[in-house]
Amino acid sequence: MPVITLITGVGGQVGRALVACAPGDVTVHALDRAALDLADPRAIAETVKRLSPDVIFNAAAYTAVDKAESEADIARAINVDAVAALANAAQTVGAQLVHISTDFVFDGSGGTPYPPDAMTSPLGVYGTTKRAGELAAGPDALIVRTAWVYASQGANFVKTMLRLMAERDEVRVVADQIGTPTWASSLAQALWQLHDLGARGIYHYTDSGVASWYDFALAIQEESVACGLLTRAVPIIPITTADFPTPARRPSCGVLDKQATTALLGRAAPHWRVNLRHMLGELLTHG
Repeated sequence: MPVITLITGVGGQVGRALVACAPGDVTVHALDRAALDLADPRAIAETVKRLSPDVIFNAAAYTAVDKAESEADIARAINVDAVAALANAAQTVGAQLVHISTDFVFDGSGGTPYPPDAMTSPLGVYGTTKRAGELAAGPDALIVRTAWVYASQGANFVKTMLRLMAERDEVRVVADQIGTPTWASSLAQALWQLHDLGARGIYHYTDSGVASWYDFALAIQEESVACGLLTRAVPIIPITTADFPTPARRPSCGVLDKQATTALLGRAAPHWRVNLRHMLGELLTHG
């Protein structure tokens, strides 16, 4: 019998990618916000009971990092309460919960890659609610932390940079925050594989390599000019976090240690620059 899979948050980057790379022997129920209101625990329970999935991929999240500082109740409803409701519903029907989390559960002050068992210390509402969501998912869930996700669809850093580079004579980008850009398709493939391998507990997955936002912007421009997405190069000016104040503090170094994930998958993640090239190719082909 085909594996019945429920995917939440399919209006987002990771949700779309999970649907796109679902194995052929899987029956997918892909629900966006209109189809399933994650702020309604009763709706969650009823939907899971009706569909009776074997696995639930929770790709939904409140990810507006700065806005979360003034909308803590909404962030908690989606990032914590909805996860708890999904975990309870999953347990009722015997489903496996796969939940996506973030490098924002760390404060970024360590200076070295964070292993999955590192002590968490979120800096703001977003990170705090995501950490609480991990706990709400429960010990039987597969929790995968990731970072700096982008895709050819949706709003993200790559598409913002492409727009600014086309519109402006120069672009200013933060150079003192370090992480790893991660293509949503790369993450989705790893999520399916980790589930198939029976993984439980907390794992880390990003693409390989590290970069600052400034490094990332330089690569976006270089690759986009080379493939024809941009017709010119503009100066990219490195600035500090202090030069670009935001309501929420961000980890200065949110690099995640992926050794356990690499060992389980039997492969290293592709380098972020390779996957950036793939994503820009998608934009070039499909717009």
